[in-house]
Amino acid sequence: MAKIADWDDHIGRRLRLRDLRVFFAVMQSGSLTRAAEHLRVSHPAVSQVIADLEHSLGVKLFDRSSRGVEPTLYARALLARGRAAFEELRQGIRDIEFLADPTAGELTIGYTLSIGGAVLPQILERFSDKYTRILMQAKNLPNPAFKFPGLRDRTYDLILTRIPAPNPDDDALNELNVEVLFDDPWMLAACASSRWARRRKVDLAELLDEPWLMPPPDTSAYEVVAEAVRARRLRMPTAMLVTYSMDLRAKLSARRPFITVLPKSLLRHGDDRHALKQLAVDMPMRPSPVAILTLKNRTLSPVVERFIECAREVAKSIAVRRESRKS
Repeated sequence: MAKIADWDDHIGRRLRLRDLRVFFAVMQSGSLTRAAEHLRVSHPAVSQVIADLEHSLGVKLFDRSSRGVEPTLYARALLARGRAAFEELRQGIRDIEFLADPTAGELTIGYTLSIGGAVLPQILERFSDKYTRILMQAKNLPNPAFKFPGLRDRTYDLILTRIPAPNPDDDALNELNVEVLFDDPWMLAACASSRWARRRKVDLAELLDEPWLMPPPDTSAYEVVAEAVRARRLRMPTAMLVTYSMDLRAKLSARRPFITVLPKSLLRHGDDRHALKQLAVDMPMRPSPVAILTLKNRTLSPVVERFIECAREVAKSIAVRRESRKS
């Protein structure tokens, strides 16, 4: 393949967005016929577009067979870069729409379960009050979110999650912009009517034989409890239920004599906040920063910037309320 020295002359005048759309359809369907049906054009038209692309690029994009087409390594390279270009163009159109009407647009948010209980609802309430015509999609992510490819493949505009202690060797985090909003530590909680909730001081060892609702071992909430018992050389408490769902743990703990671990924000602002109480247990609590993740070297849309502004406002109000309680 000859080196392309002048993009404008060699490719820019020949490669059209319609050609890339046809190419994407063939890649997705694995067949020229199915791509033509999807695009509602003729089979010869799709075949001609692919042939023209191969001629312009000077490489073979697909191997043909009776079963369809198989993409070559050149096709996979074009797919990776071409998809990013299409996404940037789509984002540009969204930006123009927002600038023309700042009250309209779209936003896709990824979030982890530990954020969905109290923090995210507060941000969404504030944001929706200000921007009533912006369509938002909020999708739950597996844990840990910082290893999830949603930002890299542009499924999400941003991710709201807890983050681990910064690690300069962590390539996953190094690819992202990480803005810490506030610290939301994990706390041991029980029903407000529990005998433990009425105690001014509780020893961790006293709680080990109580029924616990525990998060799974691969979560930061579990590790908080594990670190506390290791520091005291105690055994892990016996769990009656293990679940990722903080909402389930909070609701059950508010109604029955269970011990569980929940974020402080949920105890202050969750649906069951009045029925739950933080236990006065002396145990080491490591920081648990709540952060917004965005992809590095990617221009944020005006909608995303407005959402981040609302998130900062909510984080600031949480900090102010905590300081007032301390006072």
